Amino acid sequence: MSGPRPGEDVPAPLLAQPGFIALLLYRITAMLSYQIVAVTVGWHIYEITRNPFSLGLIGLAEVLPYFCVAPFAGYLVDHLPRRRLGMAACAGLVLTALILVGVASGWLPFDGVWPIYAAIALTGMVRAFLSPIYNALFARVLARGQFARGAGVGSVVFQAGMVIGPALGGVLVAWGGKGVAYGVAAAAALLALWALAALKVEEPPAPAHPAPIFASIAEGARFVWNTPVMLGAMALDMFSVLLGGVVAMLPAFIQEILHYGPEGLGILRAAPALGSVVVGLWLARRPLQRHAGPVLLTAVAGFGLCVIAFGLSRSFWLSATILLFYGAFDGVSVVVRSTILQLATPDEMRGRVSSINGLFISSSNELGAFYAGTMARWLGLVPAVVLGGCAVLGVAGITAWKNPILRRLNLRDLH
Repeated sequence: MSGPRPGEDVPAPLLAQPGFIALLLYRITAMLSYQIVAVTVGWHIYEITRNPFSLGLIGLAEVLPYFCVAPFAGYLVDHLPRRRLGMAACAGLVLTALILVGVASGWLPFDGVWPIYAAIALTGMVRAFLSPIYNALFARVLARGQFARGAGVGSVVFQAGMVIGPALGGVLVAWGGKGVAYGVAAAAALLALWALAALKVEEPPAPAHPAPIFASIAEGARFVWNTPVMLGAMALDMFSVLLGGVVAMLPAFIQEILHYGPEGLGILRAAPALGSVVVGLWLARRPLQRHAGPVLLTAVAGFGLCVIAFGLSRSFWLSATILLFYGAFDGVSVVVRSTILQLATPDEMRGRVSSINGLFISSSNELGAFYAGTMARWLGLVPAVVLGGCAVLGVAGITAWKNPILRRLNLRDLH
C-alpha cells in the first residue's frame, strides 16, 4: 500500500507503515554496503602506498564521476519509475563490490591501485542515484505532517549504517581479509535491492510532455538558487565538511599517530556516526520547529572545535570520544537540512533538487577528502587538520553574518 497523502485521516505511526519500513531497510543496507567498501578501500590503498595523498585520491576518484552523473540522475528520478531505478542502482553497488572481491583475491589479472580507483569511480556513478531515490520515495510513503519526524528517523537509520558499516568493515578486514569484507558489502547491496523490490508505493504519473533534459536540470538549479534558506543550509554544510573533514585521513592517523590496527580504524570511522545516531534519536522524538537556524549555526561551530581537538589528540580513546561529538554536531546539520529539503521542495522536483543537494554533499565529502590529503601532504597531518577546524569556525561566523534568513529560521514557517 502507498503511504498516507495530505488531506487523509490521521496517518499511522511512522514505524507502523510498511512502505516506510521497506524504505528504511533500503537506506541502511545500501549505506552498509557503501561504508564497508569505503573503510576497506582506505585500508587497502594505504597498505599498498603508505601515502596519505593516495587516500585523498579515493575521494577524487569517486566525486568526479558523481558530478558528471548526478544532474542527469535527478532528471531520471523525476521522469522514470523511482523504485526500479533504485533497484538498478543497487545492482551497481553489487557489481562494484564483486569487482573489488576479484582485485583483493587476485582473481583479476590487475596489479597496483588503479583497478581499485576504477571500482570507486563506478561507485561514484551509482551513488548519484541513491539519495535522490530515497528522498523522492520518502515523500510518497509519508504524509507531509510526518516529514520532520520522519527525517529524524531516516537520519538515525542512515547514521546507524555509518556506525555499523565502518566497524563491521574494520572487523572483517582484521579477521577475514579484504576479500571477505568486499563480499559482505555485495550481500548488503543485494538486500537493499530486495527491499526496493518489496516496496509497494504509488508513484507519480510520468509527465505527459517532459521538458528537454538540460532545461529541466536548469529548472531545478534555479529553484535551489531562489530558495535562500535551502541554498544557505547546503552551502554551510558543504564548506564546513570540505574544510573540516577528517574521516579520509583516519587510516594515516591510525597508523602514524594513534598506532592501532584495522579494528581501530573501524571504531574511529563509526564514532561520528554513533554521535549522529544519538542526535537523530533525540530529534525524532522532539523535532526542531523553532530556532532551527541558531541551533544549526551553533552545531557547525561545535563541529569546527571538534576538528581542532581531534588534530591535537594523541590518545586513541580521546580521539574516538572527540569524533563522537563531531558526529553529534554534524547530525544536527543533517536533520535540519533534510527537513528543509523535504518541506520546501515540490514533489515533481524532488529528484533534481535532491541531486543538487547531493552535489553539495559530495563537494564536501569527496572533494574534502582530496583537499585533506593535499593539505596533509603539504603541511603534515596535524597542522592540516587544525587549520581546517579553524576554517570551519570562520565559515559558521560568516554564514551567521551574511544569511539572516537562515540565522532566524523556524522550521514551522516552511509547513
